[in-house]
Amino acid sequence: MKLLRHIPFLRTVFTYSLTAFGGPQGHMGMMLKTFTERRHDVTKEELMEYNSFCQLLPGASSTQILTLIGYKRGGVPLAVITLIIWILPASILMGALSFLVTKIGKDNLNTSIFQFVQPMAIGFLAYAAFKAFKISVNNLITQIIMLVSMALIYFLFKSPWVFPLLIVAGGVVTNFSSKRIPESTVVKPRHFRWTNIWLWALIFIVAGVMSETARKQNWENRKAFNLFESNYRFGSFVFGGGDVLIPLMLDQYVARPNAPIVIEKNQNVIRIEKEELLTGAGMVRAIPGPVFSIASYTGGLALKKEGADKQLLGCIIGMVSIFLPSALLVLFFFPVWQYLKKYVVVYRALEGINAVVVGIMWAATLYLLKDVSIASFAMHSLLNIAVITGTFLLLQLTKIPPPFIVLFCLLLGWIF
Repeated sequence: MKLLRHIPFLRTVFTYSLTAFGGPQGHMGMMLKTFTERRHDVTKEELMEYNSFCQLLPGASSTQILTLIGYKRGGVPLAVITLIIWILPASILMGALSFLVTKIGKDNLNTSIFQFVQPMAIGFLAYAAFKAFKISVNNLITQIIMLVSMALIYFLFKSPWVFPLLIVAGGVVTNFSSKRIPESTVVKPRHFRWTNIWLWALIFIVAGVMSETARKQNWENRKAFNLFESNYRFGSFVFGGGDVLIPLMLDQYVARPNAPIVIEKNQNVIRIEKEELLTGAGMVRAIPGPVFSIASYTGGLALKKEGADKQLLGCIIGMVSIFLPSALLVLFFFPVWQYLKKYVVVYRALEGINAVVVGIMWAATLYLLKDVSIASFAMHSLLNIAVITGTFLLLQLTKIPPPFIVLFCLLLGWIF
């Protein structure tokens, strides 16, 4: 019965899952608008803290942030329901796309209606970065950290190590001074429940053993075991979001199966055509929800030759295995984080970490601008500029709900 009082919140999560474009950083703009300014589920400071914390973890960061919002409101049960509602729409759409690509081929998919989705997502991201800047960057040291982070991430955006390294560095730098945040009282030790982290490790080990056994003994359904293991590994160790995940999938499912030694032995491995995977990588940017939902698409393609029922199973395996480690890690480490941040050294570190996160958001804005035509006087370039600027101004100056902005951009794409 306690969950019934959270129905309005869950309804909002469902609406958000249908309208949240732009990847993890782009989602922050809509989160600020939806869960902070409109519903007041969390404060701006709490949302920035969640974002900073999730940047330290591997996995789908926007999914982890939303899971934490549910966790704050109703504990683990509501967090799990929030997670399921958030990932299902995008995963269903991407799973359905795997059937479309299998049946009619990628060349028949018309995506022109989505041509202004990326400029719109940049507008959302710029809005989120601007709001975060006002909250988290308020002195000289945080300004320097933000600018250095922005420059490094812009040039090393697809290097997974740069994100956690800068997060840690930002926290270290702001601990050199005790003037802004003085020493506080000692915090009493606290007991932690280790269930989630042990479960994460157990699943990781069992998945690895089963996958390797299936490979060596060439089990009939070995691809299903291999698929679960590879996606669980991605969800456990990928830092940097979908921009890092997709290149790893290209290596796992396209490059490795075409290696000479694999071809020579004619191994029954998962193979996905490069064109098919890139089609999914493009389409996942044009639908709302987490970029990690592409695992539902690749899961379907991985088992497409086994029949429609196995292809559906592949979609489900891909969805569950990619998001499961993210949920287990965030729900274990967040209570630890809540305890550790009470120490002054951690509290000082938050100042630098938040500044790095703002730098990440600005760098992502500039990085995405490289792939959008805005430098010419052609009509399409002018429309892109108008969409980016208009999205930012509408979010900043009006109370127009984000879904209406999304619908307008889709209509604009349909017209032009």
